[in-house]
Amino acid sequence: MESDQRRKRKRLTRPIIYSSFFSVRPLLLCFSFISLLYFVSNCIHVINPSSFKPILVVSTFPLLSSSPIKSFRHYRSSISTKKTVPNSLRIEDRVLFPDHVLLLVSNLDKRDEFECVYFCKNGSDCDEIWKLGRSVLSVDEYGEFQSVVRCPIPPLNYSAAVGLGRGGRRKVLDEGLGKNNGVVHSWETLVYAAVLDGETVVVFVKGLNHRPDRESDPAQFGCHWERDGRFRVYTKAITVAQEVVRCLLPKRIGLMKPGSRVTIGVNPSLLPRSIGLMNPVKDEGVPITVGVNPNIRARGGGGGGHVLVPSVAKVFGANLEEKGEKRMSRGDFSKKYELCVCSMVWNQAPSLREWIMYHAWLGVERWFIYDNNSDDGIQNVIEELELEDYNVSRHVWPWIKTQEAGFSHCALKARDECNWVGFMDVDEFFYFPFPTRKQRSRKYRFHGQNSLRNLVMNISSTSSRIAEIRTACHSFGPSGLSSPPAQGVTVGYTCRLQSPERHKSIVRPDALDATLLNVVHHFHLRKGFRYLNLPQGAAVINHYKYQVWESFRAKFFRRVATYVADWQENQNEGSRDRAPGLGTEAIEPANWHLQFCEVWDTGLRDFVLANLADFSTGLLPWEKRNSL
Repeated sequence: MESDQRRKRKRLTRPIIYSSFFSVRPLLLCFSFISLLYFVSNCIHVINPSSFKPILVVSTFPLLSSSPIKSFRHYRSSISTKKTVPNSLRIEDRVLFPDHVLLLVSNLDKRDEFECVYFCKNGSDCDEIWKLGRSVLSVDEYGEFQSVVRCPIPPLNYSAAVGLGRGGRRKVLDEGLGKNNGVVHSWETLVYAAVLDGETVVVFVKGLNHRPDRESDPAQFGCHWERDGRFRVYTKAITVAQEVVRCLLPKRIGLMKPGSRVTIGVNPSLLPRSIGLMNPVKDEGVPITVGVNPNIRARGGGGGGHVLVPSVAKVFGANLEEKGEKRMSRGDFSKKYELCVCSMVWNQAPSLREWIMYHAWLGVERWFIYDNNSDDGIQNVIEELELEDYNVSRHVWPWIKTQEAGFSHCALKARDECNWVGFMDVDEFFYFPFPTRKQRSRKYRFHGQNSLRNLVMNISSTSSRIAEIRTACHSFGPSGLSSPPAQGVTVGYTCRLQSPERHKSIVRPDALDATLLNVVHHFHLRKGFRYLNLPQGAAVINHYKYQVWESFRAKFFRRVATYVADWQENQNEGSRDRAPGLGTEAIEPANWHLQFCEVWDTGLRDFVLANLADFSTGLLPWEKRNSL
């Protein structure tokens, strides 16, 4: 009996064993097949570069200054690594300026009303009023994927790690970076912008080199590219001058793997037009920074001895795609504007219409306006000019006292669009004086509409080696006025200093030296090119430098040039950068309206009234909108 039961148990248990075996085997086979597919797909991504859409993002380069610079390891470890929800607002960086805190923000919706939120320093007794937040000073788009938000400087007991909240709801956004542990960069030492240029990257750095109009030894510097969350890839600098560092791009695609935040070693001219569209982090960019070797003699080692400078700049692969699409949309790759103008402005909205309309009449076809933190509604003025068919673009440039670097940036930006680019301020007006009997040469005489464009076209046709046109400036004074002239500066100011002061230039951007070195007034040219000084009898620039006190005192806020002292500083008081006899405070001197008047010069006034005034109403083009 027992043997029969034992045989039955064996028959029952055998099928169970076999069935479990056959149920596990298919699972193992499926798992092995899926693993094989995953491995093959990864290999295909690495081997076939066309299937991997690269995105280059470049952070700005570090600068040397009197403030201590930590190694990047310490710098990076202090940054919060909190993961954020896709497409949620994120404060990426903060920069502390003398008069505000700048927030670089991604995924910001300008339809929301934001306020700046402040946090107490550890152990501080804070004012409840400040805890409620402050209105933002300004909100602007900065490139395609970022925005800049400017906040007031916090009080003494508050951290500069300012957060953002939605007005009225007191909800702090992006709390992980909004508290006191958020990193705040000092403006004194910072990599702040970067641009791809062929097989190099041009990086803009504050605090790196304070020597004007001079090059530095590039062997002391190098660029460090982020890979897998750290700056692991190094490329050498080939030129360094003032605030501009030019480095090579990495050469090998194999340095990066699928899923990395940057793809390197691809010639940008060979990249597909769909670059970046298949990369899920295309709107994050690829950080880059500059390394400085404090030991001048230690020039090797692939950047191993470098101290890295904090960086906030990025270069996006999508920018390359956008650039290609814009050029294709024109239908002709060789078509360029003959004459463009670049200027950096702060609160020049009232002056912009006259300056642009006048020079458009002289033949300027395109304007690049670098807005340096204006708060006077200049964006509305530019939009109005665009509606009136003036080809003006506004470029947000939040970096203070960087005019030379901004002009280098603009030279790169304008090179693909313009044959010639003039670098002028909005109080400078190009003028062709009426020739006298003594001035018999007609080589550079062009009068009437499009005269300035005709001049550069004539020079281009007669010499391929002239790449810069220099024009002397006459500085005008208040001319007896006590309030801004109603018809504009060209008509109102008619008395000037006798001797010219300096010059301004129109350049060929394709002929500039690789350093992009400039001193505002002129650029350095590549070997083989030369500049031309226009005779004063042929052309001058009327510089309305010393206007009525109401307009002039705004200069005391800050000057945009890097290597020129601000008016409040007791430096270089005898130089031509300052008003003779003017102190360091915005106090109107006695008889200001009569100063800087040595020669009465009504030439440009008479020219404007004769050529640009409406025949029936007498109104000038920039007056018409105000009369409606």
